[in-house]
Parts: sequence; structure tokens; C-alpha cells
Amino acid sequence: VGEKITYTIKQLGFKAGEAVLSFEGLAAKDDKDFILIVFKADGMNFMDSEKIYADPKTLLPQIVVRNLNIFGKKEQITEYYESQNGKVRVVKTADGKTTQQVIVKKGSLDNIYCFIYRYRRDAEFKIGDMIAINLPTLDLQIKLEDKRNLVAAGKKYDAFFMQSTPSKYKLWFDISQQKIPLRIDGAVGVGNTTMTMKSYETKSAFASLVE
Repeated sequence: VGEKITYTIKQLGFKAGEAVLSFEGLAAKDDKDFILIVFKADGMNFMDSEKIYADPKTLLPQIVVRNLNIFGKKEQITEYYESQNGKVRVVKTADGKTTQQVIVKKGSLDNIYCFIYRYRRDAEFKIGDMIAINLPTLDLQIKLEDKRNLVAAGKKYDAFFMQSTPSKYKLWFDISQQKIPLRIDGAVGVGNTTMTMKSYETKSAFASLVE
């Protein structure tokens, strides 16, 4: 119900694993309706699984449920957002201990995958676009720089290229109506990683979202 994109993860030029980013459409949680985005990355020494529940209108994060296993260190993290108030409560369980932290910032709080889907849905993709992204632990400016060629899934694409300041993320979107995220650099928290699309599947729900 939506789309599923499979990526090859590379680190320092070598394959480090695979990731799947999927748009699941409407989903209920805690008696509320959300848009559900799911991300999962698997590699030799890491696993990152995220369920991102976003507001259907704004596509800002409301709840993020995350499971991590980095070099055998396991963590369960749930983030409860008051996105438009700039507040998030982070509940973390690791080594049998649970801790809580409240982060308050100016402006709306975001999530990189929510941003990707929101930008695809709402933006006009004009060269020079500059967008502020306030993540819980980092504030960014991300700019649509230019168009570039990119090879993904065995095919050559014309792509829009975006990068952030500070230099955390680089994003490539194909220039079709769907604006598929062909490559995402910096999203997997294990060193300097790139995710390049390996395969793409789509279903009708996403088509109705982007119309």
C-alpha cells in the first residue's frame, strides 16, 4: 500500500548491507490515524529498524519507534513528538535500563524520511530551493543544488541533487513525477554511508498521494 524502495548500502566504496524504505499509507496507533513510513537497514555489524508515524496533513513526525543493534549494542528508542511545538520526548532502553530525555527547540521538529516524502509531495523542485530542517539533535539547511546524472538499479537517471549544511546528507531524486529518492547519503548512522536504489515497487496509494 504505497511504495517500497530497496537500497544497497556502501561504506568506503564497499557493500555494507541493504536497506528498505517503504511508504505504508494510513495506519492506526494509540487510537489515532497516521501516515506510516518504515525504514530498515541490515548489515554485518548493524541493524536499524524505524517505524515513523507522521501527521497525515503535515507529514511531520509524531511517534518514531526505533530498534538498533550496533556492533552488538542493542537499544530500543521511542520518540514522542509535539513537532510543531519543537518538543520531543525520547524514551531509551539499553542494558536493561530505561531513561527519558526531553528536547525542546525553536521551530517545528522533523525527521529526514518525513522530509523526503513531504518534499516529494509538496515542493516544485526549483534549483536553489533552500529548506530548514530541525532534527532533534541537529539543525540543517538543505539546498537543491542542480541536476546530475546518476546510475541506480542498472539504469542511468537524470536527477535533482540536494545537500545539507552542515554536511550531513546528500539526496538524489529522479526528475519524473514520482521524484523517487535514488540515493541517500548519511542516513545510516554507521560512518560515512551511501544508499543507492537497487529496486523500486509502487502501488496505487502512493500514486494518489502525489497527484
